[in-house]
Amino acid sequence: MVKRFVLGYGGVLVGVIIAAAGVSYFLIPAKIAAGGVSGLATVIYYLMRLPVGVTMLLLNIPLFLLSWKIIGPVFGAKTLFGTLAMSVFVDLFNQIAVPMTEDLLLAAIYGGVLSGIGLGIAFRAGGSTGGTDMAAQLVARFFPTSVGQALLIVDGMVIVLAGIAFGLELAMYALIAVFITTKTVDVVQEGPNYAKACLIISDHPEPIGESIMQRLERGVTMLDGRGMYTKYDKEVLLVIVSRMEIAAVKSIVAEVDRKAFVIIYDVHEVLGEGFRGL
Repeated sequence: MVKRFVLGYGGVLVGVIIAAAGVSYFLIPAKIAAGGVSGLATVIYYLMRLPVGVTMLLLNIPLFLLSWKIIGPVFGAKTLFGTLAMSVFVDLFNQIAVPMTEDLLLAAIYGGVLSGIGLGIAFRAGGSTGGTDMAAQLVARFFPTSVGQALLIVDGMVIVLAGIAFGLELAMYALIAVFITTKTVDVVQEGPNYAKACLIISDHPEPIGESIMQRLERGVTMLDGRGMYTKYDKEVLLVIVSRMEIAAVKSIVAEVDRKAFVIIYDVHEVLGEGFRGL
């Protein structure tokens, strides 16, 4: 339990530090309000000169209270810890931050990447930095929309406000940063596209499966399938391989049945024998 506690809160802390660095060293100096509470706090900072971290905390407090009262205790101690730590480190870095670049595109890219890495690590550790997540939950509760759509609405409103305050060009850079942050969070949480899944439909599934297991030493799963048009039963082979092995799979299938139907698609994360452990 002690190890789990340390790894959980340590992971949230590491993620917060990385995300705060992205915000403080790239996004805030460039006036890029990339959605969320940090984006809104950035706008307020340039309009009213209030510290970004303090503003983030002041915005999060009513969101926490409303979420607790209306939705219930869905945000745990790690989220509260991450929210407080994010406010502290953003203001700490702002005191010592030297803008890393004057190029707005580079600021949007690197700020988005660092924010995404930090948020992804915090999410994997079971926490978050609050803010937008809570606002999206509240919007979804009162309006006929999903949490994901509500998240887009909340971030979109912040970017529109940034466009009014800073101009259309900076709002467009903020959109780039939001897109990069979102994609980076997905990569950190799900893993890069390092594996491929193959579905193989053939009249000769046994020799294809045997060849894959013997030559590539990969497990093969045989699924029961039925042709909707022909009404014939067919076996479908499912195999997960690395990107380097995909050419070998196609070669094996071609050797046995050149009329086979093969579907290949990306797999973000594979846990189990032959890949990464759970």
